[in-house]
Amino acid sequence: QVQLVESGGGLAQPGGSLRLSCAASGFTFSSYAMSWARQAPGKGLEWVSGIYSDGSDTYYADSVKGRFTISRDNAKNTVYLQMNNPKPENTALYYCIKGPEGDSLKYDYWGQGTQVAVSS
Repeated sequence: QVQLVESGGGLAQPGGSLRLSCAASGFTFSSYAMSWARQAPGKGLEWVSGIYSDGSDTYYADSVKGRFTISRDNAKNTVYLQMNNPKPENTALYYCIKGPEGDSLKYDYWGQGTQVAVSS
């Protein structure tokens, strides 16, 4: 079955950096787009970034563009989110999401999430 296991969360300082990882299994990872989304306390799920199955195209929410970078290693079945210069408002539970088919960035499966807290 599909499994997505996020890791790398923790406490980050504003202006610092953090790298989230998501290890995928149970499906042909290289055939699907992947995304990251987050849920801040008391708020709904917010899409953050997406990457095509072969890594050829990446997309970002305006709020993170220029600071966050999504990437993937299809040989390791892993997708990453490099968070540079995080801000306190980026505090949230971050989810790794598998698309439903091909390069669709819609939501199909997601993991348990990894908590990110940004504070000085």
